[in-house]
Amino acid sequence: MNGTVGTFIVLAVLVAVVCIVVRSMIKDKKSGKSLHCGGDCRKCKGCH
Repeated sequence: MNGTVGTFIVLAVLVAVVCIVVRSMIKDKKSGKSLHCGGDCRKCKGCH
């Protein structure tokens, strides 16, 4: 039974982290940022 509680806690933490990451990605996308391009052409060498 103790293993089940530990598994549940780890799963809850993992779900929370994934939700935070997804929310951050959505927020960045709405503000015009992208995973592929930060808008700095010196770094990405002509992605637009």
